[in-house]
Formats: sequence, C-alpha cells, structure tokens
Amino acid sequence: MTARHFLTLLDLDPRELETVIARAIAMKADPQGAGRGTIAPNRVMGMIFEKSSTRTRVSFEAGMTQLGGHALFLSPRDTQLGRGEPVEDTARVLSSMVDIVMIRTFAHAIVQRFAEYSRVPVINGLTDDFHPCQLLADMQTFVEHRGSIRGKQVAWIGDGNNMCQSYINAARQFDFELRIACPEGYEPRADLVRANAGRVTVLRDPLAAARGAHLLATDVWASMGQEAEQEKRAAAFANYQLDRRLLDVAAPDAIYLHCLPAHRGEEISAELMDAPDTVIWDEAENRLHAQKALIEFLLNS
Repeated sequence: MTARHFLTLLDLDPRELETVIARAIAMKADPQGAGRGTIAPNRVMGMIFEKSSTRTRVSFEAGMTQLGGHALFLSPRDTQLGRGEPVEDTARVLSSMVDIVMIRTFAHAIVQRFAEYSRVPVINGLTDDFHPCQLLADMQTFVEHRGSIRGKQVAWIGDGNNMCQSYINAARQFDFELRIACPEGYEPRADLVRANAGRVTVLRDPLAAARGAHLLATDVWASMGQEAEQEKRAAAFANYQLDRRLLDVAAPDAIYLHCLPAHRGEEISAELMDAPDTVIWDEAENRLHAQKALIEFLLNS
C-alpha cells in the first residue's frame, strides 16, 4: 500500500483535516485515554532536522513517546545527508528502518523528493515554502476558542513567508476568506495567490486587512536563513506590527496567533504577547496534540 504523506495541507482533504483536528482536541482533553492514541506499540519516527527548532522537536518527540513509540533526532552532523548523500538514497534506507519520518529543512523539493522514495509516511515539519503542522495547531486553537472557521475572515499581517503560504492553503481547505497585508516585494508566491483568487486578497494596508477579521496572525519579519536582511526587513515592515490598533478594528471576539518564537515589539506588541487572555500559548501547546493526531492518522491510513 502506498504511504500517505503530509507535505502541505493539500495532502489531506477538508474532511480528513477536520477529523484530525477533532481527534487532536479529544486527545488533549483526555491525555490518559484518547491521548495515548491507537497506533501499534513501539513505532519509531525518524526526525531529520536541517533547521533548528524548539517546538517542532519537543512536540514530535514527546508526542511519539505519549503514543507508545520512540523518536530519533537526526541532525546534519548525525546523517550522511550532511555529507552529501542523495536524498533519495537516505529515503530508501531510513524508511526501511523506521515507521514514519518528519523532516524540517530548507527547500521544499527536499521533502518532496524524500517522500517520492520513502516507503513510510513523511511529514513536513517546515520548509521555506510551507509549515502545515503549524496550521493544524492554529486551526485547532481557533476551533477550541471560537468554533468552526468556515466562512470567517482571517488577516495575515507581515511577510508572505511559509506560514503565510500555508494560510493560503488553509483558506482553501477550511473555507475562509484570507486578507494578506504585506509591503511591496514581500508577497507570497504569485501562483498560490492566483490559484486561490476567490478567497485570498493581498493588500498593503494592515488596518484594511484587519478590519472585521475574526483571526489575526503574524510571524517574524526575518525567518531562519534571512538574518542578514534583518535591518532591511525591519524598515520595510515597520508599519506591520500586530498590535492593539489592529485588534480595535477587528471583530469584537477576534483572536490573534503567532507561531513563535516571537520578537516582542517587532512583529507583535509586548502588550498582546503578555495579555492575560492571549491564546498564543494554547496555540504552541496544540502543536503536540495536532501532531499526535496526524501521526495516528498517517500510521493507521
């Protein structure tokens, strides 16, 4: 049987995505029951990290342990990938020894090529183009606090990066309207915007994007690998901070999200990060539950 992969949100249909999120909520509510999952015992996950991480590593490693399995952390120093072994060769060998693979890397083509040659499910833990696991956690957070996101208005404030592009896929799969506010030259991929023109709009004015929105989301202005552009990006995004002025024009019950780590006072105000009613910390925790539900789904498919 061909393995199911999760490289973008488009790899699962909308019904399957909703099933995974509902399962994640159930796992979170009952950690000693549903939270233990239904996968066979002693399953092993290979975790390949070419980009560093806190939340991704801890959530996948803890999640596999809670499901009764084990996770192997593999950095470039620990694998032949770091010495130039072809991706397809590593995929063939590693997938003969483990039950599922998670990859966090730079080029999206790497996870695509790995999945092509893998005999087990492959999960995209982040690439330069997409971060679908974070979107599962974000959608779970909205459902927990506000119910279905179908038909709602969502505002993305900031860089048209991998998170923004995953929100475009989410708008398609979860059926909401997405308004993206970003400065000129920092737009998401034009092909993604065109393919979702009926529900995605790119604007320059963050206030216009936030007006009436039920969910506002942002991310750092300079992602991993863009540190040399920090000063230039800080100037370009100076007017794109997620702060109280944007919440004031959003829907009265709007929530706001940040995938973390955050730079208080840059892409998001310290006031919002430290607000007593913020759901950002729920969002971070939900990486664990959403990914456990995803692992269970892929291994049982």
